[in-house]
Amino acid sequence: MTSFNDQIIAEFRQNNGVVTANGFGDALILVHHRGAKSGAERVAPLMAIPDGDGWLVAASAAGAPKHPAWFHNLVAGPSTVVESPGAGAVETVPVAASVLEGDERDAAWAKFTSRSPGFAAYEQRAGDRTIPVLLLTRR
Repeated sequence: MTSFNDQIIAEFRQNNGVVTANGFGDALILVHHRGAKSGAERVAPLMAIPDGDGWLVAASAAGAPKHPAWFHNLVAGPSTVVESPGAGAVETVPVAASVLEGDERDAAWAKFTSRSPGFAAYEQRAGDRTIPVLLLTRR
């Protein structure tokens, strides 16, 4: 996955936040996070839905049985930055991550499944795992 992500990140940065691979367009943001155990800096390209003064991201891991590492890292270190498509250039934005719960999570998750049927398939594959949704709010 790292090689694929590296290609997505490079295309995102080269094309001012637009990624033609897999039809992502300008629906991605690059979420920076620090390894909770290793302390290593990492970047995850994630589909994001604008929400007020921030973005919603889903820890779907393509329906894997475990949450993605970036999710655990953001829970451990919720103060971070994202790179977002801006007006003619990628914009770096400081954000605070919070995990949505209950009705808020369910409403946010419905936004993902209505935008892309792939998310409904991820939910099926995830089995008993509830896919977390996070809100990344500008700081």
